[in-house]
Amino acid sequence: MRNRRLILDAALEVFSRDGYGGATLDAIAKGAGLSKPNLLYYFDGKTEIYVTLLSQLLETWLDPLIELDPDGDPVEELLGYVRLKLDMALELPAESRLFAGEMLQGAPHMALHLRDELRPLFNLKCKAIQDWIDEGRLAPVDPTHLIFSIWSSTQHYADFKVQISVLLDDEDPAAAAHKHLEQMFRKLLQPVNH
Repeated sequence: MRNRRLILDAALEVFSRDGYGGATLDAIAKGAGLSKPNLLYYFDGKTEIYVTLLSQLLETWLDPLIELDPDGDPVEELLGYVRLKLDMALELPAESRLFAGEMLQGAPHMALHLRDELRPLFNLKCKAIQDWIDEGRLAPVDPTHLIFSIWSSTQHYADFKVQISVLLDDEDPAAAAHKHLEQMFRKLLQPVNH
């Protein structure tokens, strides 16, 4: 189990830096401090390592969306989701780059997972958001594009960290991101009658 974890940790760095096409088993083995034959004892090859990483990441990435409670206060539930997604993006930048790289390539290794795991959950949460809107508890927004906006705005802080750090000078990027996203989404989501 320890060697599998070493391999996956090394592979995360290699894949997030070099992409799937540029990553090699030699680089992963070297990063894990193992021989290539030892690596191949635990995994059948590069694709299995990559898919294992992406599957674990997708599960982690979906946890905050799963936690969105349809019985909770709509604005607070969605702001909590924004906070969790931002924290994950800031704390897991290599994972964010890995996932973004897979998506930019057309999801060749994850298309089935997206369809079978993400889509049903996504549809369920969009329905919950639409129910809140229909009940007048949330501003009228498109649930689908709201979730896309949350994903893109939170991921930006991980995937473009260098650019953000340069442009913010001495301001703490994480604190600035939290403050801005909280303000932006609160204004967007607050029902008119509040």
